[in-house]
Formats: sequence, C-alpha cells, structure tokens
Amino acid sequence: MASSVDTELETLIRARYPIIYVVSWEEKRVEDALRNIAQERGKRLFVWTITQGMTLNPTHRDNASRDPLAALDFVMDSRDPAIFLLKDFHAFISDVSVTRRLRDLTYALKTSYKTLIILAPLLKLPGELEKEITVVDYGLPSIEDLDALLEGIIQSIKDKQEIKSQLSQEDREHILKAALGLTANEAENVFAKSLVEKHCFDVDVVLSEKEQIIRKSGILEFYPSDTDFSEVGGLDVLKTWMQKRTVAFTEKARAFGLPEPKGILLLGVQGCGKSLSAKTISSLWKLPLLRLDVGKIFAGIVGSSEENMRKAIRVSESVAPNILWLDELEKGFAGVQSSSFSDAGTTSRVFGSFITWLQEKTVPVFVVATANDISTLPPELMRKGRFDEIFFVDLPSEKEREEIFEIHLRKRNRDPEKFDIGALANATPGFSGAEIEQLVIEGLYDAFDQSSDLTTEALLEAAHHTVPLSMTMHERIDELRNWAQTRARFASSHPAEDISQMTENVMLSKLAVPVKT
Repeated sequence: MASSVDTELETLIRARYPIIYVVSWEEKRVEDALRNIAQERGKRLFVWTITQGMTLNPTHRDNASRDPLAALDFVMDSRDPAIFLLKDFHAFISDVSVTRRLRDLTYALKTSYKTLIILAPLLKLPGELEKEITVVDYGLPSIEDLDALLEGIIQSIKDKQEIKSQLSQEDREHILKAALGLTANEAENVFAKSLVEKHCFDVDVVLSEKEQIIRKSGILEFYPSDTDFSEVGGLDVLKTWMQKRTVAFTEKARAFGLPEPKGILLLGVQGCGKSLSAKTISSLWKLPLLRLDVGKIFAGIVGSSEENMRKAIRVSESVAPNILWLDELEKGFAGVQSSSFSDAGTTSRVFGSFITWLQEKTVPVFVVATANDISTLPPELMRKGRFDEIFFVDLPSEKEREEIFEIHLRKRNRDPEKFDIGALANATPGFSGAEIEQLVIEGLYDAFDQSSDLTTEALLEAAHHTVPLSMTMHERIDELRNWAQTRARFASSHPAEDISQMTENVMLSKLAVPVKT
C-alpha cells in the first residue's frame, strides 16, 4: 500500500507539475517510490548525480551530462515520457545560469510527459524559483514502513537457530516505537546491530541509535535508561500514575480512545527525587530520555535563542516518541516577567514558543519539568492543558525514609537486615533522599578510615552532626508545602512530619556547635 506522500508524488506527476523539489535524507526510499510510479505510468526513470551524470543504469557513467547545465539540457532535449531525478542539485541551484535554465524548463515541461524531480536533504530555493517549483517533504518512515522492514529482516533470518527472531506483539510494538525517527537505512542498520550484539531484537540497542541524532543537535543531551523505579523510595502516588500510562503510546490505547499523555510538572523540596523520577520514567516506558539544557538555548547572537528553541523542538519531535526532561525549569526561564527590559524580550519570546508548543504539540513527546521555587514560575505555565498533572514531591515520611535507607545500603553492597532501619528513619525527620544518601556515604568514609565496617551507630552519629535543609530553611519549605496543599497533587500518600512543629530542643541539638575553650 502506497504511503500518502507517494500518492501525492504520483498525483503531482500525473497532473504534469513540471519541477518538484523533494526534501529528504532518504535517497533510496524516494528513488524506489519514483521507480514504482514510473513503471506504473509507463515512463522511464533517469537518475543524475554529479559523479555519474544522467543515467538509466546506476552502474553506468555519462561524463557528458555530469555538468549541471548539461544535465538540464539533457532533460530539455529528451523526447521520451520520463521522470528525471537530480540528486543533491541544491548545491547548484543558486547559480544564475542554472536558475534561468530551470525557469526555461518550467514552460517546456508543462506541455510534455516529462517531470523533473530535485532530491536534496535541505531546502535551498532561490526567490526566482519560488513560484515555479512545488516542494514536497518526504518524511521519515512510518511505523507501517518500519514494520515491513522488520518483517523482511525476520523472514531472512528465521532459519538461523542461534538468533531469536520471533517477537510477541507487545515486544514488536516496543521495537517499532523505538525505531520511529530513524531513516530506513538507520533502522535497518540498528536492527542488524541488535542481532549481532544480542542475538535478538533489543529495544535498548535500537534506542542507542537515536543518541547519535541527539548528540549532533548540540542542545539536547541523551540519557541512557539505566535507572529503575525500584531505586526511587516512596512517591507511591506518582509511581502508580506513571505505571497506568506505561502503554499510553501503544495503538491499543489509541483504539480505546486514550490520548497520548503530554507531560508532568514536578515541584517540591530539593533532593527529594524529582530528577531521579524523570530518569526512571524513561526506563519504565522504554523510551529515550532527552534533557533540554535551557542554558544552551540562549546564545549571544540576536535571534539565535529563538532558533535554538525551535531546533530543540524539531529534534525532539523527529525522534518521538520520547521523554523530554527540563531540570530546574525556574532557573532556565528566570526573568520572563522583566524580559522586555533586561534582554529586549528574548527570554519572553523563547518561553512563549515553548509553552505554545506544550499546548499544541501533536507528536508523542512526554515533557517532564522539575522546579524547586514555584514563586518564580510564570502563572501561564501552570495552566491546565500544558501538563497532564502537577505533582508536589515532599520530604519523605518515616516509612519512606526506611525504604530510602534500604535502597542506598543495597546499592553499596550492604545487607539492610543487618541495620536497625527503624532507628535510622526515626533519627532523620526532615531529611531528604539526597541527604540520606550522603549519610550513608559519610558513614562509609568513616568506617573505611577506621578499618571497620559500616554500622547503625556510625550512621546515627553522622545523622546527629548533619543539619538538613528542611531545618536550615524551614520557613521557605513550610511556605512551599502550604502552597502545594491546594494547588498540586502530592506524589506520596504518606505525609511527612511537620518540621515547624519539631521541638525547640531537637532543633537546638541539631544546630549545636562545640565551643572552643
């Protein structure tokens, strides 16, 4: 079954459009489509390159027509009904002689059964030709195209015993979703790479191919999916919300009537798992995680910042479905309110482009934004429709602190059963997950220095000498929690202790400093 763009090309050729400019990286796919159209319409297909000249057979070479003007003369003089495909002709199209010759050809081709196709990865069109040439964007392979490609590979290796080529319907869909955004050649290469490395079709190998595309952008960063949800302590409400949407990007969900999720905004106390949660969503959904560094968006040249944001959006959409992570959003877009005075409105325009895309995007890019200081966030960002949900990530409760201690002890090859986890959790009210991790690390340093093993007592001693951020800045954190009570959904069903109600004696013992005599 022909794709919509193939049908459009055939329609334009049958309607005798004289010159068509096809924008695509995929020469083989476009050439194959044109060859099929030529065969069905009883036409010949000539292909031109600067190295081979104009030929019917790719193994032949015609030096006489290698010059761009000579190639256009060949088209003009030909008497056969034919399609003429010029590859990478954009490099010569701005030459005044070539431009004039193309305009001459426009009139001649309209009354013939000949069509001139310019194929290039970039659109480069002189103003003189804007009204003469029709532009067609030949997109990347659809999921149906990739499915046909995958099936062809499966059929070619089905007799090889050492390779597991059979896929369940769910696994097949994961592989195809992972390959979306790749060219047919890239997809074929990475499928082969997966078979060589893993002896099966592996999603992680396919996703790794997208890393190359991301790295070339210079603005987005690719993060590997190596963090599991089991490494996040607590946050049961957020975990349940995410697990319900694990199959949200499947065709089954579309058939059921479910829209693709847009994204979430994670607000809360520093060090309580917002960034870690963003990383684990990628692993849970088996989608690539891209981090947008807003600092790289803002460049020194006037107009570059806006173009950088558009480029970041284009790249993220080209490798969809994926997860786009913006960490500490309030710092990246600080100064939006005063932008018209401080930077001639650059920050405001970039921010406006971003939130408009958030609202209107139709491609499956799930945005995870994190923020610590909600007071600096523009109100329009919080409006419903930008994000599916706004979660508040609070300090961990006592039960969650037990879970966090167990996670970090296991990560460092210690058996949690040998520690009094309850006592550790009870001794650390107001500690964030990041601070608990540092307690474990500090205890390990002390034990290593004393040539002993880590003990509960060592961890309790480290906790006694640590002043958590929730005490140092308890007024700010209380204000943040009060704000979240009616404006956000709590990521955990277990409420944390009220730090403001902790006794004065406990706070004084935490803040006590030995006096030198």
